[in-house]
Amino acid sequence: MRSKVLRLGFVSTMMGAIACAGSPSPSADVPRAKDGAGPTNETEVVETNSPDKAGADGERGPVAARKAGAAQARGAEGDRLSGEGAPGGGGIADSMIGAPAPAVPIVPAELGPWTGGDEVDAGFGAQSPIPVTAADPSWGSPKALVTIVMFSDLQCPFCARATRTLHELQRIYGKDQLRIVWKNYPLAFHRHAQPAAEAAMAVHALRGSPWFWAYHDALFLHRLDEGVIDGTLPRGVSRRDIDAVIAKGEVTKKIEDDIALATLVGVKGTPAFFINGVFLSGAQPVDTFRAIIDEQVAAAKKSLAGGTSPARVYAVLSAQNYQKPSDRPGAAPSRPAEDTTTVWKVPLDGSPTRGKTTALVTMVAFTDFQCPFCIRATNTVESLAREYGDKLRIVYKSNPLAFHSRAEAAAQLALEARAQKGDAAFWKAHDMLFAASGKLEDADLEAMANALGLDVKKVMDAVKNRKHLALIERDQGLAEDLEATGTPQFFINGRRLVGAQQPEKFKEIIDDEIKHAEGLIKKGTAAAKLYDAIVKDGKITVYEKVTIPAPTKNHPSRGPANAKVVVQIFSDFECPFCKRAADTMVDLDAAFPGKIRFVWRNMPLPFHANAMPAALAAMEAWKQKGAEGFWSLHDAFFKDQSQLDRAGIEKTAASLGLDVQKMGAAIDGQTYKDLIAADKKIADAAKITGTPAFVINGYYISGAQPLTKFKKIVSRALAEAK
Repeated sequence: MRSKVLRLGFVSTMMGAIACAGSPSPSADVPRAKDGAGPTNETEVVETNSPDKAGADGERGPVAARKAGAAQARGAEGDRLSGEGAPGGGGIADSMIGAPAPAVPIVPAELGPWTGGDEVDAGFGAQSPIPVTAADPSWGSPKALVTIVMFSDLQCPFCARATRTLHELQRIYGKDQLRIVWKNYPLAFHRHAQPAAEAAMAVHALRGSPWFWAYHDALFLHRLDEGVIDGTLPRGVSRRDIDAVIAKGEVTKKIEDDIALATLVGVKGTPAFFINGVFLSGAQPVDTFRAIIDEQVAAAKKSLAGGTSPARVYAVLSAQNYQKPSDRPGAAPSRPAEDTTTVWKVPLDGSPTRGKTTALVTMVAFTDFQCPFCIRATNTVESLAREYGDKLRIVYKSNPLAFHSRAEAAAQLALEARAQKGDAAFWKAHDMLFAASGKLEDADLEAMANALGLDVKKVMDAVKNRKHLALIERDQGLAEDLEATGTPQFFINGRRLVGAQQPEKFKEIIDDEIKHAEGLIKKGTAAAKLYDAIVKDGKITVYEKVTIPAPTKNHPSRGPANAKVVVQIFSDFECPFCKRAADTMVDLDAAFPGKIRFVWRNMPLPFHANAMPAALAAMEAWKQKGAEGFWSLHDAFFKDQSQLDRAGIEKTAASLGLDVQKMGAAIDGQTYKDLIAADKKIADAAKITGTPAFVINGYYISGAQPLTKFKKIVSRALAEAK
């Protein structure tokens, strides 16, 4: 049996734009802060593409676009492989999802108040491993404490979403603390991205950075096409002007140089950012950016105090922070989308099935009723079912993605239809939900339930109360085990196929598996046992376990002392991701009442100035008032992390009735330094390098992961403890 050891938190499946997919999360181990920020429900998606890998039709990535030519990059393929829009709804990126574009008139870009300053990089930025020059559109001072270099695509909906985040960062930090630099990375499957990049860089050549950003913002207001590219050009800049600049060749050369740089520094998709050299991938929440920026502001001030000139701060810090792609945590992740030969052990678990148990081929589909690529794939699956008849069995698995707000509700309806009237009703609901093309509000679901002849009240109660959540989470847990992080994904007799592929791709695998199955039958395998025989030695995921000492009486804990599951938390009171994880632990406790003991282990990170004093204070609270004192202070610290300086600690301690004088003495004398160091030593031995980190009956989870991941591991641990 093939197996893969998985350390939960940093395994991501990279997708092309034929599937909905979660973003690769910021790693817990990058220099910006060894704060873990694993994917959460707040994490946005990132369009990914590998410029150095061949796709279904040959080349992929910006290189292909360049070779195809700006006017016809991927041609009709560009439409077929268009990316999905921004998750979570609202704003300028919704038009990318396939819905009609919002009624925003196409008008010339206007230059609003310019806040980015007029300084030009004097050449020091070119000394960085992520070089910046005067040829790059930029906002902010070259002497800013922090420089964000962004690799972006003007047709990428996730880049559009990230633009809103960058605007917020500009407002928060201003031009003297933050500089933002644009690099071009037009993806091959976005047919208008290269022409838009050329036009934008021509605007920059003609009118400079202020007008580049005005045009940039105007482009992101619309669903990109030739009319938008030309119609939003600033007044006084004609298409002829743009073509004249492009004809000189410098603009195209600049874009090619940006793409080459992206490849060199390991950019695989858009948007991607280097924050003083610290890599961050995807349209992440503003707090994720702020956590890195704040640390880099502190690092820049320290560097300035040490004698670095303001003009050299970016070059110095980016050189310190930058990691080669091969050295980054989670480097060279598996790319199952490109591997259609490995057989995975995919259990059916009684899931909804269409077709006979004696079928030669079983296709398990992980899908999401709100995913436009799943909608597209449905027609292909239907045609395959008709063509192959009794030779093909189709099995449904739920994988509603977090950023599709109505996907789970739709899955609840389908599963309730099955509960009321069996598999036949499920598949009728399945087909009706996909035919709705994303119209899945409660009124829509109620109308479907009525049309299906279901008990409408029971259906809507199931939707409201998430009646079938356990089944959905079981399938989602299986998807994680199989690294099926996006939708749709198919396992054809265990062999993976990712996305809304053309029918020929499916047929190639199905035909191969029919021959294989017929060979097994000739050797004596019963038709009804074919699937089990084919996948029994398939690849499985084995979750990594670490060995750490059992907690002692010196470790703050809460929950039953004899609980079958012990969650040991390595955390830092100043870490923003630890704050997020603390809330998750509350939800985890509620999901398994009375079954978990939570144990605190201190891991204050050295670049968090207030983390060690806060840890010392918390341990003093433990000494003074036991569990009540520690956890009350714990909760207060995470509730407001701005109150972790000495004055804030003392104020919080006083409000909780703790002895402030003794607490101050514990901080000044570092009374609990040895206990804290012992936890750090244990973490080092287990190769735990960032916060938050969790050891659950030996299972290791890194980062502020979603509740579902913790629930899965706790359920596994409970089952093993019986």
